[in-house]
Amino acid sequence: MGIEMAVFAALLVVMALVLIYTLKTGISPHPTSPSVKAALLAALPERLEGDVFELGSGWGTLAFPLAARFPHCRVEAFELSPLPWLVSRLRLLFQPLPNLAIHRRDFHRAPLGGAALVTCYLHPEGMERLKAKFEAELAPGTWVLCNAFAVSGWTPYAEWIVQDWRRSKVYLYKV
Repeated sequence: MGIEMAVFAALLVVMALVLIYTLKTGISPHPTSPSVKAALLAALPERLEGDVFELGSGWGTLAFPLAARFPHCRVEAFELSPLPWLVSRLRLLFQPLPNLAIHRRDFHRAPLGGAALVTCYLHPEGMERLKAKFEAELAPGTWVLCNAFAVSGWTPYAEWIVQDWRRSKVYLYKV
């Protein structure tokens, strides 16, 4: 009976953490699907000069492929929710990428200067809040790649509808 109670208690803690941070951030830690990840990576230019920022990196589904694709760029991934952040950090221990840093930090407080690319998978209110940060901090020529939610008022450089069950949209902007 003791082991069952310990497992049950651990599951309750995990569920509580996910719920608390979902309420705090406004979005649950939802991994990028393989088809959307492929579309996001296909949308990017072959070469980047500067840093890559993933805002709301979740489980690291996109951060790891970005670091592998752009080994000459520093990739900074930000996740506030402790469980996905911990999973990403553990993955980094077993799949080390010297150019990838995973931070448990609010990306709204992180400077984005020097960015060549910023990626995000948030929600409409989160994108609206980021718009002001992008306009204040991103240099002309910076790429902004968004999964599912557009930056209101911005015209995409390109956009795609992914052939998945949700018909997800991918938006690519150039500041």
